Amino acid sequence: MTDMLAEKAADPKSILHASAAAGDASEGMSYLESLPRRLVTLYLPLGIIMVVLLFPFYWMALTSVKPDEQLLNFETYSPFWTWNPTFKHIAKLLFETDYPRWLLNTMLIATCATALSIFASVLAAYAIVRLRYKGAAWVGGAIFLAYLVPPSILFIPLSTVVFQYGLFDTPFALILTYPTILIPFSTWLLMGYFKTIPFELEECALIDGASRWQILVKIVLPLAIPGLISAFIFCFTLCWNEFIYALTFISSTQYKTVPVAIVTALVDGDIYRWGSLMAGALIGSLPLVVLYAFFVEHYVSAMTGAVKE
Repeated sequence: MTDMLAEKAADPKSILHASAAAGDASEGMSYLESLPRRLVTLYLPLGIIMVVLLFPFYWMALTSVKPDEQLLNFETYSPFWTWNPTFKHIAKLLFETDYPRWLLNTMLIATCATALSIFASVLAAYAIVRLRYKGAAWVGGAIFLAYLVPPSILFIPLSTVVFQYGLFDTPFALILTYPTILIPFSTWLLMGYFKTIPFELEECALIDGASRWQILVKIVLPLAIPGLISAFIFCFTLCWNEFIYALTFISSTQYKTVPVAIVTALVDGDIYRWGSLMAGALIGSLPLVVLYAFFVEHYVSAMTGAVKE
């Protein structure tokens, strides 16, 4: 065996192939060393993506501080900048409307619906992946297919159920109906994470006398933190931005959420309060920005920690 390795190492062809591979690797590493190549392949696409993604936030911020006479008069004033910013629209939104209450309603509904959906999804995903019974794969597929049903179809029968149970025009109408569109996808997502956890860990715990609940809480969930964070971000974002259910099930102004309230309460017939509308949209998007900024770091750290282990 040693002689064969020595002959292979001394073979000129193998040495030539190794040097060629090293040359290709060095060429790949040095591809972005020149400024023109970095400009074309890195900076230009990245700049275009940043402009496309950040321009809506810039436009909302600019519109929220523009004086009334500059909001629609683009011939006299520049549409992309203002030299006389004002905070009148923001002050009117925060102190002359129920916007703080709408923001609190949105936070409460999104948090409760997300917690309920994650709890149900964890139990469903663990039962489908770990408990051995016939038809488990079909059940998982059926749950994912339920996610493909458009919410615009589901809210029609759900409105009847909500009205019959006396939940219409209450926050519970949204807290209990949002999981119908959150649980299917979250369950399917967590199923994929649970499948990556070695089953031998659970077998060892079962031999040591641990119950299924202890295994789920102390072994499976700590290892599935990236999946839980991904499911939480998905559920919370969808609850925060949901419009159809919130428009259908809530009619009182005091119980409305931000996406519905700023459209219905800040529009008087054909008169749009663009300054307050854009300020409400901008402030309403800030909690999600903070959420993503906070949880992305934890998501990456959880992934790198899992790889190191």
